[in-house]
Amino acid sequence: MTIKKTIKKLESLYLETPEKIFTMYLNTDPADPDQQGGEWRIHLKNGLNRFEKYLDTDGNQSELKNFQKVKKAVKDFFKENELDLKKSVVIIATPDEFVYSDILQIPVDTEFFWEEIAKVDQLVRLHQEYPKAGVILTQKEAIRLVETELGKLVDTVVYELDLDTEDWRKHSAVSRNHSSASATSGKSINLREQFIARFEENRKRWYKSITPMLDKLAKDREWEYIYLVGPHEETHELKDLMNKPINACIDKNMLDEHHDKVIKTIHDL
Repeated sequence: MTIKKTIKKLESLYLETPEKIFTMYLNTDPADPDQQGGEWRIHLKNGLNRFEKYLDTDGNQSELKNFQKVKKAVKDFFKENELDLKKSVVIIATPDEFVYSDILQIPVDTEFFWEEIAKVDQLVRLHQEYPKAGVILTQKEAIRLVETELGKLVDTVVYELDLDTEDWRKHSAVSRNHSSASATSGKSINLREQFIARFEENRKRWYKSITPMLDKLAKDREWEYIYLVGPHEETHELKDLMNKPINACIDKNMLDEHHDKVIKTIHDL
């Protein structure tokens, strides 16, 4: 489910006392000057204890028991995921379940709520700043797709052109064959030069054969933004051939860069 659909689901939630909805945005960023000593643990403890103390003082035992169920589930979540924390954690939970939880690589402002509704203001803002996007990286006979949402990787895959059949073949990103790019012998370099000349002659036709698939992926995966990254002539060729609107072309060779660097590049625009 996309974050856009998740937000709509969360906005429809409503519970009445003694059941309410717990919403937490917690800054866990180790690079934050205010988090150098792992202060998020103190913020988490204080945030949970504040509600528990208030409900105990208020004398609503049924609501207190419901909150304590949520508190235990939240503490268990951090015990299980403490070593995997990034910059922030978002949890929205009822006494019966975690409706939404995520460990994010983008910052949030620490907030805690125990109310009849889920507080989604920060999620809405994060979605606006880090929408679901498709990054199409191209470099001659290879096209790599990096899908991202809320600043993290959703999926990545590579398509390579089979020169014998002139078909684009799908590979996992980790299994991409780098032999052509890393060849050093005189014969291999000469073959590479011949291929580049052939590619330039046939680039439009070969790109035209893959753009319908790229358009379909963009539609099926509900990309809200599309970025093309690669040599200027290649990205603009793809842009002209695709039906889906392109939000930005980035003239950089990043086909083999780590996905974190690719995602950071588009968000730094």
